[in-house]
Amino acid sequence: MADPGRVAVAAALAVLALTGAFGAVATTTGPTAERPAEPPATTPASGSPSGFAALHASGVTGANVSVGVVDVTGFETDAPVLDDRVRAARAFGTGSVSAPPSGHGTAVATVVARTAPDATLSLARVDGPDSYRRAVRWLREAGVDVVVAPVSFYGQPGDGSGEAARAAARASDDGVVFVAPAGNLAEGHWRGRYDGDSAADGALAFADGETRTAIRGGTEVTVWLSWPRDSADEDYTAELYWTNGTATRLVARSQPYTADETPNERIVAEVSPGRYFLRVRGPAEPTGTRVRLVSPTHEFEHARGRGSIVAPATASGVVTVGAYDTRVDRVEPFSSRGPTADGRVGVDVVAPDRRFAGLTERGFVGSSAATPYVGGLAALLLSADGSLSPATVELLLEVTARDVGPRGVDYASGHGLVQPGPAVAAATNNTTAAG
Repeated sequence: MADPGRVAVAAALAVLALTGAFGAVATTTGPTAERPAEPPATTPASGSPSGFAALHASGVTGANVSVGVVDVTGFETDAPVLDDRVRAARAFGTGSVSAPPSGHGTAVATVVARTAPDATLSLARVDGPDSYRRAVRWLREAGVDVVVAPVSFYGQPGDGSGEAARAAARASDDGVVFVAPAGNLAEGHWRGRYDGDSAADGALAFADGETRTAIRGGTEVTVWLSWPRDSADEDYTAELYWTNGTATRLVARSQPYTADETPNERIVAEVSPGRYFLRVRGPAEPTGTRVRLVSPTHEFEHARGRGSIVAPATASGVVTVGAYDTRVDRVEPFSSRGPTADGRVGVDVVAPDRRFAGLTERGFVGSSAATPYVGGLAALLLSADGSLSPATVELLLEVTARDVGPRGVDYASGHGLVQPGPAVAAATNNTTAAG
C-alpha cells in the first residue's frame, strides 16, 4: 500500500472456524470464520476465467513466475488443476498441509492456477500469527515472485505497525508482490473515541447515547475489542447479551488476548438462535482513547465501515484488494473500507469476488475470493515483464483500473475495478513504469 503522496491506495477473510463452549473464550489463534455467502447460479468449472482467455491465448500465462499462497485451511494438492503446478507445500504450526476438496485454501490456489495457468505454486498452511510469519519467511527464501495471503488478523494495529503487517512489508521490500484482502468487516466494525460523546456511565455509546448494538448473524460469534498500545493501562471489556426485547441475560464476557502487541480482548462463543447485542464497558470517566470493535461473523446495528481494513492489508507496500459484485456493479457492502489508522487511503483496487463462488460449499465469496484473482493477474504482469518491481506492479494495476466509485480514488474501491487486458498491455509496453 503506497503512501498518499503518489495516490496509490493500498482483503480476506479466512474461514477457520473458532468455536468454544457457550460463552467460552477459544484458545486458538489467528483468523476467524467468514459469514456465509450464497454462490451464484453458475460457476465456471474449468478453463480460463472471463477476462483472461484472450491473454492466455496470446501466450501470457504466468510462465516463469512463482506464486506463494498462504491459507489456514490447507490444500488438496493433487486436485487436477493444481497437481502439476505445485512446486512445494508445507504446514506451519499444527495440522497437515492436506485438506479435503472444496476447502478455502484449495479454492484460493485454484483461482490463481486458472488466472495464471503456467505459474508454479508454493503452498503454506498456517494457524496463527507465528506460523504466518514463518510461512511468509519461507516463501521469501524460496524466491517466490508473488504472495497471495487471504488471511486477516483482527486484534492488530490498523496502521501497519503490527507483526502480521510487518511480515508482509518485509516481503515487499525484498521484491515480492504481496497481495492481501481488505477484509469483510464493513458491516461488522465500529471505531471511535471513548470521549464525552461516546462514553456514558462507564459504557461505550455507539450512536446518540445508545450503549448497545444489536448483532445479526449465525450461532458462532467472534468479536474482537482493541485499543492503542499507549493506552494499555486502561481496561475495556466487551459483553454479549441475549434478549427477547424485554429481559436480557449476559452470555459471554471478553477476555484478554495477549498474543498480539496491541491490547485487545475477544469473545468466541457458540450460542443458540435468538436475538443478541453487544455492550462495551470502559473506565468510569471518558479517556479520549480510540476503541475498535469488530466481528468477522456478525453485522452490527451501529456499524462504521470507515477504517475497517485489517492486517496484513494495512501494511505499506501491499496490494490491498476489496470485493466487487459484478452482477450489480458495486463494491460488496461487507468489503472493508479505508482509511488506515495512520491516514493512508487503504484499498488499492477491487476485483470480482463471485466468479468462483461454487468452489467451496459455503460459497467462495468476499475479499479473500477477490485476492487470488488479483494475485494471478500480478503473475501475468510479471510474465509479461519480469523486471517489474512490486511498486510498479501495484501502479499498473491501479492506473488501468476502471473507476467504479465516487470520481477518483475512494476508501471503498480504491483506484477501481482491475482490468486484466489493459493491465497486461501496460506491463508489456511498460508505458507507466516511470510514474
